[in-house]
Amino acid sequence: MAERPDAGVAAPIAVRVRRLPHGEGLALPAYATAGAAGMDVVAAEAVTLPPGGRHAVATGLALAIPEGFEIQVRPRSGLALRHGISVPNAPGTIDADYRGELKVILVNLGTEPFAIARGDRIAQLVLAPVTRAQWHEVERLDDTARGEGGFGSTGGHERLGG
Repeated sequence: MAERPDAGVAAPIAVRVRRLPHGEGLALPAYATAGAAGMDVVAAEAVTLPPGGRHAVATGLALAIPEGFEIQVRPRSGLALRHGISVPNAPGTIDADYRGELKVILVNLGTEPFAIARGDRIAQLVLAPVTRAQWHEVERLDDTARGEGGFGSTGGHERLGG
């Protein structure tokens, strides 16, 4: 028996979006494939990032994310691999109560200037549920095999053999 293409995928969650004047004519964030977890979002401005440079790139969109959710802003892997373009605070978080313009902070970790044109896909957006923590202060934590072993305490690549 063949599985449905949407098997295991939750029903879509409605996110209200307002197109700002400088976002007119641009595509809304969209999934590139049926199996994509992130939606590609495009730039609403042209900018050139010098090596080491950062810029909050306008998208021309403002969102009303439903309570209990966030949108995570993640780098596009192709831009990261080929040009060193990334999101320095990845994943960036857009909170449900923010109503300003969605801007994507990009950094050029490459060695050449990188030009972004209006309409270029610049990042991915992932809608994710938020789980809120409630702190319980205690005198002692449970013991584990790792204990207080910190960075690198579980071994490096040499433990993988090869």
